[in-house]
Amino acid sequence: MDFEYTPEQIALRKAVREFAEAEIAPHVMEWDEAQTFPLEVIRKLGRLGYMGAIFPEEYGGAGLGYIEYSILIEELSRVDGSVGIIVAAHTSLCSNHIYKMGTEEQREQYLTKLATGEWIGCWSLTEPEAGSDAGGTRTKAVREGDEWVLNGAKTFTTNAHYADVCVAMATTDRSAAQHGISAFLIEKGTPGFRPGKKENKLGLRASATGEVILEDCRLPQSQLLGKLNEGFVDSLKILDGGRISIAALSIGMAQGAYGAALRYSKLRKQFGRPISEFQAIQHKLVDMAVEIDAARLLNYRAAWMLDHGHRVTRESAMAKLFASEAAVRIAGEAVQIHGGYGFIKDYPVEKFYRDVKLCTIGEGTSEIQRLVIARQLLKSE
Repeated sequence: MDFEYTPEQIALRKAVREFAEAEIAPHVMEWDEAQTFPLEVIRKLGRLGYMGAIFPEEYGGAGLGYIEYSILIEELSRVDGSVGIIVAAHTSLCSNHIYKMGTEEQREQYLTKLATGEWIGCWSLTEPEAGSDAGGTRTKAVREGDEWVLNGAKTFTTNAHYADVCVAMATTDRSAAQHGISAFLIEKGTPGFRPGKKENKLGLRASATGEVILEDCRLPQSQLLGKLNEGFVDSLKILDGGRISIAALSIGMAQGAYGAALRYSKLRKQFGRPISEFQAIQHKLVDMAVEIDAARLLNYRAAWMLDHGHRVTRESAMAKLFASEAAVRIAGEAVQIHGGYGFIKDYPVEKFYRDVKLCTIGEGTSEIQRLVIARQLLKSE
């Protein structure tokens, strides 16, 4: 086992951190307050190759692995989780579904535009009545001649209002339950396809989350993504990588909150000395640092295994579960170290505290992660 970063990984972290500090940091609270989608920054990330980090160069990607991708998401999220989740949903969900399950024609048509950031992608699985029970999808696709006709509604879709292409799941054989769901590629501007309500969220407010509405949306056969009736099974495979993204998102925001708390503890004085000299504060900082390292190591294990062709259902769920719950604890302690100032928007920990909670919910709640892990543990005996 090698616990050192390669020179390339060190250079990547430095480059992304410099970009985030220069291009994102000055605007974080402005974007958060106004719920402004940072489209210009996303385009710049695309030009740098970061919107297609994990895809081969032949499709416009950077040809990096999941460890490098995790570093990318960490560094963006250390400054603003909204940017991190925009990139994560675009890359590891929408684009990756096309890369893993699409035909060569679909990759050339869509992935080349997504990997360069020319297009933005979204991925729609969740519905109002199908959240943790994603297999209960009600959106339906009916075959009529040479076309599919889709009707239904999706919810909690990241990038819904800015996506140029959407990967959406719909039931194609209701009698087959989870094995009767298929994935479809839907381009912006397709008649019968539109974004619905944009959600007014607690955190990650610069990332647009909303509904996707399908009303007699007609698609040619070429827009079926993957094999008929295997869309849900394929989605579970895509979520293995997606959970590495959410773990990295969690780690990045936890790192941002910890860094802010560490700096503040050295500057804030009480009883005539910096509060960092008090054992109670030191213990909080130690616990935060340990949890960040533990979360990062869990996630890099999953990322390494995925890069080497291993199945990571258990490992990615473990990383996502631990990292997300640790991030919530770390952000809470960061607020506590700041005291009353931690409750004020002039300090960054207030935003981290709001943002990190989504990580225990999105792409499978903590409860679902425990269910996934339990099934893997029991299966291995």
